[in-house]
Amino acid sequence: MRSVLFRGLLPRRTRELPAPPVAGEVVAEARGLRVALGGREVLGGVDTAVRAGEVLALVGPNGAGKSTLLAALAADLPPAAGEVRICGRAAAGWSAPELALRRAVLPQAAALAFPFPVAEVVRMGRAPWAGTGGEDEDEAAVAEAMAATEVEEFADRPFSALSGGERARVALARVLAQRTPLMLLDEPTAALDLRHQELVARVCRERAAAGVAVVVVLHDLGLAAAHADRVGVLHGGRIAVDGPPAEVFEEALLSRVYRQPLEVLPHPRTGVPLVVPRRGAAPGAGDAGTDKSGSLTRD
Repeated sequence: MRSVLFRGLLPRRTRELPAPPVAGEVVAEARGLRVALGGREVLGGVDTAVRAGEVLALVGPNGAGKSTLLAALAADLPPAAGEVRICGRAAAGWSAPELALRRAVLPQAAALAFPFPVAEVVRMGRAPWAGTGGEDEDEAAVAEAMAATEVEEFADRPFSALSGGERARVALARVLAQRTPLMLLDEPTAALDLRHQELVARVCRERAAAGVAVVVVLHDLGLAAAHADRVGVLHGGRIAVDGPPAEVFEEALLSRVYRQPLEVLPHPRTGVPLVVPRRGAAPGAGDAGTDKSGSLTRD
């Protein structure tokens, strides 16, 4: 409410505002990206890019480097080597306020120290636009984001009183309200029931259709196959393969990456790949093709 009362009384900030995205234009990219945490290399020489109008899903087993890559693309983790570029400029070349106008980040866990009402939590996504011409869209952006994530019914409820799944949707609404050309979502479906997993996937597709570049970390390969334009499969801190799900989701490759025998079957109606464990296979059968260093080999 305070942002509404004082709008017009605060000086407009002189910041370079993001240009509307052009379909197919590279919005974020990593070149030769290496990231080390605790003295250990977590990402080793990653090259990837996401374009306006595209959903890029990052998949892979635990510890493969998915969340680290997402954080690096957000410029929240400094690279040990290589470069991250956002909206045509080295990420380090943007100030923090300028960066917040260009990328919105959903972390794995959403926590707040104070019991803010849900509507105010969503409104926090509009903070980067304060004092700019974009603040005129605050009310519409908040209302649209809350409707898209189906959180209007508990707008006045304290964030701390919500279930884990409800908090996850409110956190996504905050990201949507930020209205940036790049969205980076870390496991947005992890705490959600089936209905709301599909809702989040549809929201990603809708934002991409509006020209946003969307990068999403997923563990559900079915969601990735059904809703992503491209999938990057991470293995041992590198991207093992990158491309459309129908081309990337190969039984042999996925079995090696996940160290679990898997089957890839076409959906009987849509033809979209379905990835399921191969029941009754011997444990460790998916290890074939992986050398002792953890590097992926292909037939």
